[in-house]
Amino acid sequence: MRRTFEAVPARTAREGEPFADSWWGRAWVAALESLSMDGARLARGRAYADEGKVAAITVTPGRVVAYVHGSRPRPYRAELRLRAFTDTGWDTLLGAVAAHPGHLSALLAKEMPHSLTDTARDADVRLLPGGDDLDPSCTCPDHGRPCKHVAALCYQTARLLDSDPFVLLLMRGRGERELLDELGRRNAEHSARERPAAPPVPPSLPAAEAWADRFLPPLPPPLPVPPHPDRAPSYPDLPGARDPLGLDHLATDAAARAHALLTTGRDPLAGLTPWQDAVRIAASRPTAGLTATTRALYRELAHATGRNTTDLARAVAAWRQGGAEGLAVLEEPWDPPAGPFDRARPLLAAAGFPRFTPRRNHLTHPDGSLQLRFGPDMRWYGYESDPGADDWWPRAAPQHDPVTALDALLAGDAVPDPEDTPSYVR
Repeated sequence: MRRTFEAVPARTAREGEPFADSWWGRAWVAALESLSMDGARLARGRAYADEGKVAAITVTPGRVVAYVHGSRPRPYRAELRLRAFTDTGWDTLLGAVAAHPGHLSALLAKEMPHSLTDTARDADVRLLPGGDDLDPSCTCPDHGRPCKHVAALCYQTARLLDSDPFVLLLMRGRGERELLDELGRRNAEHSARERPAAPPVPPSLPAAEAWADRFLPPLPPPLPVPPHPDRAPSYPDLPGARDPLGLDHLATDAAARAHALLTTGRDPLAGLTPWQDAVRIAASRPTAGLTATTRALYRELAHATGRNTTDLARAVAAWRQGGAEGLAVLEEPWDPPAGPFDRARPLLAAAGFPRFTPRRNHLTHPDGSLQLRFGPDMRWYGYESDPGADDWWPRAAPQHDPVTALDALLAGDAVPDPEDTPSYVR
């Protein structure tokens, strides 16, 4: 119910150019000019408006106020009052407007159709003011009606009305949100009244009775499950269309999930966090000789999850090593209970390996280049780092035996890349 508009900067007006662009803005100017008997004051007020001497304008029901800079250092407080509609007037106007859905559409587009003012006039409500509606006042010593400061305010208000006719409706007593809510409600009620009555419902009977004496043949056997999901269609790169790479990825991923559900009854995404799903998506792409497409995918997934591409690449290696369990081994150290973890060091020593240093679920080689991590699934995951760098990367497939896991790590049995894996396995 109170709107304040920033001061409009000065502009250079052309000779004979109307001050307002819209017909309703010009109607406001016409009301101002019909109020005045002194053309010189109006001309001076218009010049003040063009020169940007009108400060911020505040509009409330029935009132427009602004400070206007004149010839003295201290600005004058110019005010323009006009009559706000009564509740009865608003009820009459809104009822008439609701009967014309086009009026609401025009207002939403910041337009005021001529038919809206005609509707208001037919409802005996004058929406646009006349000269007798405006009541000016100013703190300046000039007793003109209006003085040049109020005239400048009026001209500048016409510009506000050009851009938003709801300013005029606020002057008349109702804010934009209140009006739109009320018009929406009244339009719905009006449409409901005009909607034809629903046809009578035909008589019905229970389904059991309808099918009681009907023979139904047995259902055909289900189709065989394909060995792998079909390839996604190719999407052209059209101007303004969605990213074809993104569409291809979504279609491929949806087909793979559907195939997994059909063959295993389990959704690969069930229970995954956004970060785990981002790692799963990146891991489904080949990284042997990273392509520009895969690098772009890594950048987008890392940005979307608040990580960097190195974090994502490391997590992808863990996912390929052991899926969600492998990622948890990378990111979540834990304290294993006594048992297999405690027996690992003697087994490694018996196999001729040096003494590994334990820390939580980690066993680290003395030179700091190899590490075994014990997972909650009771498997050993191999990790490798440059000596002393503490930059651990998953390297080998997990094993249930620590000696076998270390042998695989030393032999360089890397986690397979999807590029080398058949599509039906991927």
